[in-house]
Amino acid sequence: MKLFVSRHVRSALALVIAAAPVVVISVPAHAQFGFGGVVYDPTNYASNVLQAARALEQINNQIRQIQNQATSLVNEARNLASLPFSSLATLQAQMQQTRRLLGDAQRIAYDVRDIQNAFSSRYAGSALTGNAGQMVANANARWEDSVGAFQDALRVQAGVVGNLDGTRSSVDSLVTASQSATGALQAAQAGNQLLALQSQQLADLTAALAAQGRAQALESARDAATEAEARERFRRFRGK
Repeated sequence: MKLFVSRHVRSALALVIAAAPVVVISVPAHAQFGFGGVVYDPTNYASNVLQAARALEQINNQIRQIQNQATSLVNEARNLASLPFSSLATLQAQMQQTRRLLGDAQRIAYDVRDIQNAFSSRYAGSALTGNAGQMVANANARWEDSVGAFQDALRVQAGVVGNLDGTRSSVDSLVTASQSATGALQAAQAGNQLLALQSQQLADLTAALAAQGRAQALESARDAATEAEARERFRRFRGK
């Protein structure tokens, strides 16, 4: 036998259930629960978690500080690292060679007093008005001065050209070292050596120009002395 419940009865039951009181059990924040003899305090647990989070944050901050200090020390070490390549010995050897070639100047050295003595004895004054034998000797001495000066100029120029290979090698090595420099000190040292190399090239150029100028000056002085001597000879010829 089926039980039929009318629509009005179902509505009445729904109203009774809706009107029934709801019982809410509130738990104080400091309440403790026991599970098998273990006491659990939510407030104490939350406080412990907060303290642990703060301690972990402090540890993380200390780790970051240590990492920053280590990075700073590494960078300082790189900045203080010296350049592994030095061209100083090569530059000094090249400059010594050029200086030696200038010091080996024949007959008239690169010295003010020596030049004054040579011109007084062979290029001016009584050197152009002596007897025939003296004139011939002085003319021959002037010719030897000119020939020696031109030879010296060629030797200096050859030495300067010979330095070009060493200069090219030094430039390549210094540019490579500069590009691969890991710190400020290495970059500065590479730059300083490049400047020193440039100074050495300027010194070679100055030496070559000085040797060439010396030869040309002696040749011009020889021409002037020959002209003065020719006038003296002509005067004597007409006086006879």
